[in-house]
Parts: sequence; C-alpha cells; structure tokens
Amino acid sequence: MQLARSKGFTLLELLVVVAIIGLLAAYVGPRYFSQIGKSEQTIARAQVEAFAKALDAYRVDVGNYPTSEQGLNALVTRPTDVNKWNGPYMPKTLPADPWGRAYLYRSLVPNEYDLISYGKDGVPGGTADDADIATR
Repeated sequence: MQLARSKGFTLLELLVVVAIIGLLAAYVGPRYFSQIGKSEQTIARAQVEAFAKALDAYRVDVGNYPTSEQGLNALVTRPTDVNKWNGPYMPKTLPADPWGRAYLYRSLVPNEYDLISYGKDGVPGGTADDADIATR
C-alpha cells in the first residue's frame, strides 16, 4: 500500500517565507517612510505657492492683501468692507496643511504678509520634516 501524502506546506517552509517577507519589510520600510515626509513637505510648499498666487490676485483686484482679521477666508468669501472683490480666489474650502492644521496668515503692512505652516511638529523652527514652510 502506498501512503497518501497531503499536499500543502510544512511549518518550516511557512516560517522561511515569513522570515523573508520580514527582512524585505525591514529593508524597504524605512526608505518608503522617509519619502512620505519629503512628499508632505512638497505638498505644503505647493499649497503655500497656491495661496500666494491667490493672495496676489486678491491684491490686484482689491488693492491690498486681506487684513489679519479677514484672514485667508477673504479668498473664499467676500469680506463685508471690500467693494472690488472679484473672487473666489481659492476653492470653496481652504486646504489644511498636510499635517491637518490650518495655515497661519498675518498681514504685516498693506503690501506684505506672512503665511506659515509649522511643519510636522506644529511648533516654530525645526529641521527636516519639522521645518517651517513659509512665504516671506
């Protein structure tokens, strides 16, 4: 009589495959996640540039940048005290930075402003992923 052999994998074969997958994940994972931080910084820079273009278009129409009190919302909805507004200058909702926080806008003088994202850590200063993204 011939013994019937079951078809399938042995425990040893499964452990070898799991070990190989683990080694690949340990090698590829850090490289992949370091790229995610770079892409978030790139997205933040692109959003800051889009805000800057919208603010410049606002300034051309109105004559000055929005006040700090009006903030970036002036790019979406007409402020009550502005007559020459020809917006909206941005989509219906203002995007948050890639880390989920609102961009900080501050009017300095009629023709200057600060627009800042404090990066991944959310506090001023920092390097790499924690670096601030700003227009000046």
